[in-house]
Amino acid sequence: MVFESDRNGVKEIAVDGAKMVRDRISMLENSGSQVRLEYSPESFTGTELDYALEVCEAVMDIWQPTSENPTIINLPSTVEMATPNIFADQIEWMHTNFRNRENVILSVHPHNDRGTGVAAAELAQMAGADRVEGTLFGNGERTGNVDIVTLGLNLFTQGVDPQLDFSNINSLMDTAIHCNQLPIHARHPYAGELVHTAFSGSHQDAINKGMKAMETANSPLFEVPYLPIDPKDIGRDYEAIIRVNSQSGKGGVSYILENDYSIRLPKAAQAQFSQVIQKITDATSQEITPTEIWKAFQSTFIEQNGPFQLISFSSEAASRSNDLERMMATVTFDGTQYEIKGTGNGPIAAFIQGMRDTFDLKFRLKDYTEHTRTAGSASEAAAYIELKVPDEDGASVFGVGIDTSITLAPIKAVISALNRM
Repeated sequence: MVFESDRNGVKEIAVDGAKMVRDRISMLENSGSQVRLEYSPESFTGTELDYALEVCEAVMDIWQPTSENPTIINLPSTVEMATPNIFADQIEWMHTNFRNRENVILSVHPHNDRGTGVAAAELAQMAGADRVEGTLFGNGERTGNVDIVTLGLNLFTQGVDPQLDFSNINSLMDTAIHCNQLPIHARHPYAGELVHTAFSGSHQDAINKGMKAMETANSPLFEVPYLPIDPKDIGRDYEAIIRVNSQSGKGGVSYILENDYSIRLPKAAQAQFSQVIQKITDATSQEITPTEIWKAFQSTFIEQNGPFQLISFSSEAASRSNDLERMMATVTFDGTQYEIKGTGNGPIAAFIQGMRDTFDLKFRLKDYTEHTRTAGSASEAAAYIELKVPDEDGASVFGVGIDTSITLAPIKAVISALNRM
């Protein structure tokens, strides 16, 4: 239809073109250039296979390729017309029926009209193709060509080195966007800004546990649920792995607190604080940033407007007679100042006993943990206190204290918990 000719006429056009190329490359070869010839039958997928083979071999008869200097026969799916397995069958038939197959570099050039360009290329390689032509991020006419980035990184995830450098994928994206004046979708495989990001609570929990397990095992292998490759392999970091919105649960919030702010909330406290974040995301219907999560954490546990405020605290070491420490503290309650005294088998127990006695409070210490947040001479400690309240459901209340003093941090955590009772 396009050439307005029959089979013989179309083959003659191909042969005449091959002769023109043959007659004109001698000047390049005479100058010492190495020349590789390629023939690409534009409408391969819409052509009868026996005729496609006949035309390709007629061109090869003109060029006379050898095994040392083979010709590229590039078979395009200029417009995807069938499923990827059908294209692969066509490639396999050509691969099997070429005479002097060793003189051919069998290449494919898939387009993406049906959205299966990558699958077509991969199946074509399995069917005998030696080579794939594609573009960065699938650029091209209509729906584009097969994406070399996806194709290459698919090989990479299967342990095959594509011999392409994807170590700075952001730079590749910047270049492609600048040259094409087209954006790259946020969910483009491997490259999009959201492809390593989890919003779902169950996914975030799995990623969080996977990252911790990998760190504990000190394994050289990257095996984290929902992350097919290590983002660092393509020049990304872990900052965007977990982002929080109304779909997220305690796993995502906990991951951000621990990785960005070195806060390791106990599991039950994670559940309580995730409800605080849930209320914010439900109210705004938007994603919440790590900075906003930290502000919510501080207002919930650290910079409270509660009735109790710690003014000062000191303790004396246990005496030989009873092994009990003594403590003295100044605390305000609703603006009124109180001097607190207590004894116990440590400063925390002594402070809790003093607070219970002074304010007639009914609670007990259920759990306490502490860890270092930062290293160095000005290191901070983070302490977590769980107080059990004797109500009907026996609920726990959590408090957090942060201080450069490992003694003061848990005392602040007790005040934090009392303000949340």
